Amino acid sequence: MARWEKACRADAVREGEPVGVTLGGLSIGIFRVGDRLRAVHDICSHEYALLSGGYQEDGAVECPLHQARFDLATGKCLAAPAERDLTVFAVKVEEGEVYVEVPEGASDEGLTRGA
Repeated sequence: MARWEKACRADAVREGEPVGVTLGGLSIGIFRVGDRLRAVHDICSHEYALLSGGYQEDGAVECPLHQARFDLATGKCLAAPAERDLTVFAVKVEEGEVYVEVPEGASDEGLTRGA
């Protein structure tokens, strides 16, 4: 079961300038890729670092700590040292507000450990 949570204004998210938010106890990074908004678990699956503080290029984000890379559309891990993909969340925009679909009972620790 999941619910839609208001995250931020759509115009606050610019390409290369993601927004990190906490929704339902989860750290979520919201990224603009062209005309699309993407939302992924904001914590690198390798070691604790906020991906919203990383470098974004060509539809991917690079972790600021050890340079692991992740595809923002699929969450797929593209480069070591990370080995696990990221959780991707559904996003919608209504009246200029970004909403992210957050699963009930999910936690940062559970997502980071792959639970």
